[in-house]
Amino acid sequence: MVKLKVTTVGSSAGIVLPKEVLTRLKIAKGDSVFLTESPEGFRITPYDPDFERQMGLARKVMSERRDVLRALAK
Repeated sequence: MVKLKVTTVGSSAGIVLPKEVLTRLKIAKGDSVFLTESPEGFRITPYDPDFERQMGLARKVMSERRDVLRALAK
């Protein structure tokens, strides 16, 4: 567990992530992160949950319609 302190950032509030956390999340200054709510609480992730959901649907379509996609590729 890492304790974070809410601090003032301009006219907003923010948190500062320690270097170790940035390394583990594989993010750097300027990258975007997503705050999502889960049954366990809130989660910070570098992965866009909407994009992940769309890719899951795309994988399903590609798997189910493989023959059609091959024909279209010709």
